[in-house]
Amino acid sequence: MIKPGDTLPEVSFSQLTSDGMKNPSTADIFKGKKVVLFAVPGAFTPTCSESHLPGYIALADQIKAKGVDSIVCTSMNDAFVMAAWAETQNSEEITFLADGGGAFHKATGLTMDTGDFGGVRSQRYAMIVDDGKVTLLNVEPPKSFEVSKAETILAAL
Repeated sequence: MIKPGDTLPEVSFSQLTSDGMKNPSTADIFKGKKVVLFAVPGAFTPTCSESHLPGYIALADQIKAKGVDSIVCTSMNDAFVMAAWAETQNSEEITFLADGGGAFHKATGLTMDTGDFGGVRSQRYAMIVDDGKVTLLNVEPPKSFEVSKAETILAAL
């Protein structure tokens, strides 16, 4: 599993924008920037939609005031699902990146097998990335939601 001090792997994500499908790379997203990246096991799932994402939306201004250039949410959903989820959440402050095939999560060792719930998914986590290097990584134990909360990351900045 990736750890603080490691550089993120070079992969591409999918992002559905008003200009169509984009495929930003890790370098496009993280190079020369301070980024808070958080991941959810699945868009539209209860904890993700009712707590995890809303926390980052509510605290986005305070997080960015700490020198963060962008807040990114990723999941092993496709770009269409991520765009639909973003639209339902009124979340202009957050960048949504799809890792539908799991290239990023497999390369970082941040996957989990949920069996019949949805198969291989991203673990729930949050990280602070400075110029492509992980400076903080908080991975939730199964069925937990504490260390990846927006409040926890804000306190760590």
